[in-house]
Amino acid sequence: MKIQILELIEGAKRAEGLTVIIDVFRAFTTECYAFDRGAALCYPVGELEDAFALKREDPARILLGERGGAKVEGCDLGNSPWDALNTDFEGKEMIHSTSAGTQGIVNAAKAGAQEILTGSLVNAGAVASYILNKRPDTVSLVAMGKAGLKSVPEDLLAARYIRALLRNEDFPLEEEIEALRYNGAEQFFDPALAHIFPREDYPLCVAADRFPFVLRVEEQKKEGGRQLVIRRIDPPFR
Repeated sequence: MKIQILELIEGAKRAEGLTVIIDVFRAFTTECYAFDRGAALCYPVGELEDAFALKREDPARILLGERGGAKVEGCDLGNSPWDALNTDFEGKEMIHSTSAGTQGIVNAAKAGAQEILTGSLVNAGAVASYILNKRPDTVSLVAMGKAGLKSVPEDLLAARYIRALLRNEDFPLEEEIEALRYNGAEQFFDPALAHIFPREDYPLCVAADRFPFVLRVEEQKKEGGRQLVIRRIDPPFR
């Protein structure tokens, strides 16, 4: 199995094989908590105007929108796992547009990735188990970084952790997570940014292997083209 770690939007454009789009702070962590709270599915959307159009189609959908870390005006929620943990998603569809994670999905899909999963620390072990069951020839682990443009330690940490699990190698996970507190997670502890990055988000983001499921990107036919959709896949993985 060939395993490559790529970064940012440019990396997503080069993804091949089974691709994992990684966004730890906070897009795909937030989605895991929303699916754990009963979300039926998620529409990952690159452009905000497309996200609002999906909301107009069905106002019951929960719209999560973020740019620059902050909640976008007119959205139901921002990009906070703490908010997701305290929202009733039972049986509801959600729409998600962020500046990094969902952009990676859209670009990897355009690039023709064979299969796409989302990835974060909270379900990294499940992602690795899914891949080991699939046994693809090539795995692309794409660390999306800040706005898809700048490398960040938390996404690379998750990518390296998943790679270690795939290779059955030891990995100092607890030490690396502890290091994030002072190199990568400072925004969660800055009182001036508490309205954008609530402190409660941090422990939720680094709760490694909390969830046993993966989130898989699929295509759904719609009038005039296709729509990407994320669904929860529970073990046993086949």
